[in-house]
Amino acid sequence: MATVVDRAIILLSGGLDSATVLAIAREEGLERHALTLSYGQRHIAELEAARRVAAAIGVERHLELAVDLSRIGGSALTADIPVPRDRDPVAVSEAGVPITYVPARNTVMLSLAVAWAEVLRARVVLIGVNALDYSGYPDCRPEFVAAFQEVARLGTKAGLEGDEPRIRAPLIEMTKPEIIRRGLELGVDYGLTTSCYDPAPDGAACGSCDSCSLRRRGFEAAGVPDPTRYAAQATW
Repeated sequence: MATVVDRAIILLSGGLDSATVLAIAREEGLERHALTLSYGQRHIAELEAARRVAAAIGVERHLELAVDLSRIGGSALTADIPVPRDRDPVAVSEAGVPITYVPARNTVMLSLAVAWAEVLRARVVLIGVNALDYSGYPDCRPEFVAAFQEVARLGTKAGLEGDEPRIRAPLIEMTKPEIIRRGLELGVDYGLTTSCYDPAPDGAACGSCDSCSLRRRGFEAAGVPDPTRYAAQATW
């Protein structure tokens, strides 16, 4: 049985970043327990992508939990609000928090990951947030990760005993091209992943939402082929 030192919880969304983090955990020799959240998102294709990635990279267990944040709404990903398309990435980064931000999503996911870490006595929780090439979400910043580390210390039995899990965000200061190159070095098949906010019914990426734009430009800047399957009507 694995010791607490080499056991980790990895938040796995099925996207490019979380797949890279899972591969990093594999490289480090960690016993990998993947956690995927079904939160009422319109891009349900990411759940299928998470299963593909978990199977390809390998996990001890892949736990899927349902927390329906669509009941709260407030985001284009969980409510009947149009997903923005064909926006300039620079303008997006300067426009403040976009409508695709899901209120408290990363807070909820990290809370569940820390809870599972307590039960498994895992010492590490890995999350694929990024503060450089991202869409301006407040819960993707280093300050948020550091604050949640304090939450884990103060709000858990493990923390009371001085043994709370460490929250790690290994991609936090990497650009998208750097993340892609790192993942390819680790053998990640990005064709298994999805990043689209509003995919077609068959899972094909729209090619024009903010996330598709960041992903596509990342592959271009990395100088490697983009394996994403785009919808026939995709334009950019």
